Amino acid sequence: MSTNHAHTFNRIAILAHPLIKEAVSEAEKIREYLQSKQTEAVTGLLNDDLLRQEILDKSFDLVLTLGGDGSVLRAGHLCAPVDVPILPVNMGSFGFLIEVSPTEWKAAIDRLLAGDYWYEDRMMLHASIWRGEECLHRLDVLNDAVIARTATLRPVHLRVSLDGQVVTTYVADALIVSTPTGSTAYALAAGGPILPPDLRNILLVPVAPHLSIDRAIVLAEGSTVSVSVLSDHGSVVSGDGQESQPLLRGDRVDVCASKYVTRLIRFQEVNYFYRNLVSLMDQNPSAGEIS
Repeated sequence: MSTNHAHTFNRIAILAHPLIKEAVSEAEKIREYLQSKQTEAVTGLLNDDLLRQEILDKSFDLVLTLGGDGSVLRAGHLCAPVDVPILPVNMGSFGFLIEVSPTEWKAAIDRLLAGDYWYEDRMMLHASIWRGEECLHRLDVLNDAVIARTATLRPVHLRVSLDGQVVTTYVADALIVSTPTGSTAYALAAGGPILPPDLRNILLVPVAPHLSIDRAIVLAEGSTVSVSVLSDHGSVVSGDGQESQPLLRGDRVDVCASKYVTRLIRFQEVNYFYRNLVSLMDQNPSAGEIS
């Protein structure tokens, strides 16, 4: 933890979830407040291609998101390669990644501009999809890469190797390859353990395994996972539930720690995660809410 930062945020991008009307209106209020503090800010939607390109061009030194955890995931994909930190404000249904509520953003911005904050770097995963010697696709994810069955409803057959050594074969609906951040997402719903966000371990969690290892496995830091498809019927790989790539028999998905991290602005004490975890686990978020 480090506080009292000398860094000055000269230009801030405020990204609102496009389907949350309150987020769009709140973004404008935040922009006006920042300008009253002599800080330039630009508002837009998470899917605004022009604004996203400006971020990639390093035209901003902070991105503020208005939405839920899903909005933080999208911003993480965008900001991590250019090392731009993210300040998430919760306008969605559930927020393991978010500590600032809609009623707290003024106080948070005051602390931000005063340098009273710390950075939390969240591990990401790098996944590469291979068909023979050809790399079909690469992606960096904050939560997880999931290799899963398609609408055929038949389980996928997957061979898993760790650092080049075959470990096991799964027959399951899916295999989740997760970060510690993702351990409170799909992996948790599938029965996996909760890992503290400061770890850099990869978590393997099978979904509905049949006559296979039915326990999650926490891998040593620095491990590389290779998942080979043994099924003839359809399967896909998805990154953070947002990108999907069809897989054929013989395709391979290699997953390791990414060279990028998602950097979040934090105001609470360093051990905030455990206190918030108990509070959040007592909630029952509506499935229909937007993140």
